[in-house]
Amino acid sequence: MKIYNTLTRKKEEFVPIQEGKVSIYVCGPTVYNYIHIGNARPMIVFDTVRRYFEYKGYEVNYVSNFTDVDDKIIKEANEEGCSAKEIADRYIAECKKDMEGLNVRPATKHPQATNEIQGMIDMISNLIDKGYAYNSNGTVYYKTRKFVGYGKLSKKNIDDLEAGHREIKVDGENDKADPLDFVLWKPKKEGEPYWESPWSQGRPGWHIECSVMAKRYLGETIDIHAGGEDLIFPHHENEIAQSEAANGADFAHYWMHNGFLNIDNKKMSKSLGNFFTVRDISEKFDLQVLRFFMLSAQYRSPINFSAELMQAAKNGLERILTAVDNLKDLSDKARDKELSQEEKDNLVVAKQFQDKYDAAMDDDFNTADAEAVIFELVKLANTTANVDSSKKYISEIKGIIQKLSDVLGIITERKEEILDEDIENLINERQKARKNKDFSRADEIRDELLAKGIMLKDTREGVKWQRI
Repeated sequence: MKIYNTLTRKKEEFVPIQEGKVSIYVCGPTVYNYIHIGNARPMIVFDTVRRYFEYKGYEVNYVSNFTDVDDKIIKEANEEGCSAKEIADRYIAECKKDMEGLNVRPATKHPQATNEIQGMIDMISNLIDKGYAYNSNGTVYYKTRKFVGYGKLSKKNIDDLEAGHREIKVDGENDKADPLDFVLWKPKKEGEPYWESPWSQGRPGWHIECSVMAKRYLGETIDIHAGGEDLIFPHHENEIAQSEAANGADFAHYWMHNGFLNIDNKKMSKSLGNFFTVRDISEKFDLQVLRFFMLSAQYRSPINFSAELMQAAKNGLERILTAVDNLKDLSDKARDKELSQEEKDNLVVAKQFQDKYDAAMDDDFNTADAEAVIFELVKLANTTANVDSSKKYISEIKGIIQKLSDVLGIITERKEEILDEDIENLINERQKARKNKDFSRADEIRDELLAKGIMLKDTREGVKWQRI
């Protein structure tokens, strides 16, 4: 299996630290709103990477965090007049619903930054003791130039860099020893959440969070660190500097980054009016279509999102689901009998397709070619399975299609149709639950309907619903 390593800028044979085991850390979202489709791409891509490793027989320890303390979260909390924790908890729950809709499996561990503060204080103290960080009026900075390998991931020359960091400037910014130094700990501002530390009442910088969570749940050196390519600099570059200085060991052996997602060939932005959340898309398409679309391009390539391309993905997915449905119907009617020679030959062809699929995925997880192989298997099934086929043949070819689809996270079982009358009954039950302030039950009903492809909209005229 070969992986394109951002660190070396080439494909390398994957060699795990521990035979038969893989440790993966994926940077998760900052939870201040519903996740957008740009957030969805790395979730889908690296969930598929995880699934493929497991398909190959590896035991995978997959960690993906939630950043639950951040300027954007605090801003949203102030605007709503609630705590930052309430905002974070709400959107972690909503994110998990969207992940379920995308068939993104829960990570082995989903650490939250606010639960790991002591570990961050310990690592920062370690960096200060080793001379890699310093306290300036309550703000702790990392000495960027002291780390000899700085720039090795992004291939940036440290002398050409400007201080471009995600953190909003804080008091004491002018007290930096060097403009390139970045924040490890920042003092609190009025009304912000904070934690006690040896340097000030405050909170950690963004970069230190992932360094600490990766170390705690995966170890000082991990197999794969992944995320969107927008994180290469400064976030991942700074993670390397912190982790390798603190731990005295390589941070990650392989760095994987997915390409950008554009909307109708333009960068997604709220100002252009082309900003879509996963929840927005779920009103028009089953989220399985979004997943299938995201995997239609090799993960490192930029991908262009449009209504036309989503419709094409929907049609493609429908071909697979229809083929599996047809095979199920044939299987119910088929007789138990020995495989014919023709069926044996066709299964040899199916196995060759599976080998072709494995070769595509072994070549840096080329899901576009893997999807193409599934279509070839669908064509084989459609042209060779019929009422005269043996039950064993139909079962074998259906099993291969379902197995390879599952590695991509594509569910081949159609959602159970729900009758209009049952929908109305559940909506009435939900309305009664809300009237009784049983919001937990009301949310359960909404989620139950959503899982069955029914989207609810609360309007002044009452609750409207539509099939998606």
